[in-house]
Amino acid sequence: MKEKISKLDKEFGSLRTGRANPQILEGIKVEYFGVSVPLKQVAAVMVPEPRTLEIRPWDITVLPEIDKALKKADLGASPVNDGKVIRVSLPAMTEDRRKNMVKIIGKMAEDSKVGVRTERRDAMEKIKKSQKLGEITEDDLTRLEQTTQKLTDTYIKKVEVIAATKEKEIMTV
Repeated sequence: MKEKISKLDKEFGSLRTGRANPQILEGIKVEYFGVSVPLKQVAAVMVPEPRTLEIRPWDITVLPEIDKALKKADLGASPVNDGKVIRVSLPAMTEDRRKNMVKIIGKMAEDSKVGVRTERRDAMEKIKKSQKLGEITEDDLTRLEQTTQKLTDTYIKKVEVIAATKEKEIMTV
């Protein structure tokens, strides 16, 4: 269940809000000497201003490849290459885009809740199997089922809190 929460946090971090966040570049791969590598392995990503990302490559020869990868990624902003660094200025989000992002967040949160409930189902099956095999008593079965349900409720609540926080962040202008 902890894995589901950490996965959700990571997914939410990669969503573009109104502010620049280096995590939105997390999934971008760059061709470097014929090998596809993550952007953060060939360049430093900084946030000099609230809506600007600055990418400084370790090796200046990879700059055109980074530029091409950023354009291919379709971030909703065009990268500007000055020969040494690439700057990506993120435009302010429109109201429609914000509402669309809230829907995406809701879907991601629901997927995480389903994942948590799947973990609960698997745990309940193991508990019942142990009871049938005589490894645990009827009282242990009841206690473990209640504990598993309480744990599930806790993680579902965490998903809801994380989603509400992200929605608030996105809807804040």
